[in-house]
Amino acid sequence: MSSFSNPFENQLLAAIETMDWSRLAPSMDRVDLSRNQPLCQHGETMSHAYFFTTAVASTMHVTESGDCVESAIVGNDGMLGVGLFMGGGPAFGCASVLTSGEAYRIPAGVLKQEFNRAGTTMRVLLLYTQSLLRQAAQRTVCVRHHLIAQQVAVCLLQHADCSGCDEVFMTQEQIGLRLGVRREGVNDGAAQLQRLGLIRYARGHVEVLDREGLEQQACECYAVQRDEYKRLLPVSSCQRHLETAT
Repeated sequence: MSSFSNPFENQLLAAIETMDWSRLAPSMDRVDLSRNQPLCQHGETMSHAYFFTTAVASTMHVTESGDCVESAIVGNDGMLGVGLFMGGGPAFGCASVLTSGEAYRIPAGVLKQEFNRAGTTMRVLLLYTQSLLRQAAQRTVCVRHHLIAQQVAVCLLQHADCSGCDEVFMTQEQIGLRLGVRREGVNDGAAQLQRLGLIRYARGHVEVLDREGLEQQACECYAVQRDEYKRLLPVSSCQRHLETAT
């Protein structure tokens, strides 16, 4: 029996109607992704879109001075390559793999052609784009108004959601880059959460011990983003293909 992930473990692919999927499937390839593997560089035109199943990736925006901050985290709830069907052109930021695993990729031209049919593929991808816009807006609020410990809690919860695992493999430097804060601030925030018994932290490895407690320590930004995604793309609408496959 194959141990490969099912493409319908990606919630966007699972929400696409069967007829649309039948046109996409022949051009879709499974790929293995390694931690820290670059998927897109600033100014590069992507050749493929990636729909993640077990891997998790991060999109970053970099300033001329070299400072960077994460704009979105993407796991089995999303895809990389929104720009391919929203006007095209060079990428504004960069993207790399946070957690190794699998994804399914599809050529840019094939995805754009299916998007332009104005079927369920278009509807699902536009709803996902809306959720990304909300995520970006909420991050602006979070960075401006909330404590670093709260932001670290949100970061860990989102990563756990995207990977489907309560273990997060990220260094303090990587968390700091994601949040746009200094490593010392991340260290203090993580130490506070660990003292409360919510996480166990060792170098490059965080284990969530008390998810409910961690949600209570997170700012409202986590629940706002989670609930908006569920409203736009309810889980019930993503089960059809998985049930058929099993």
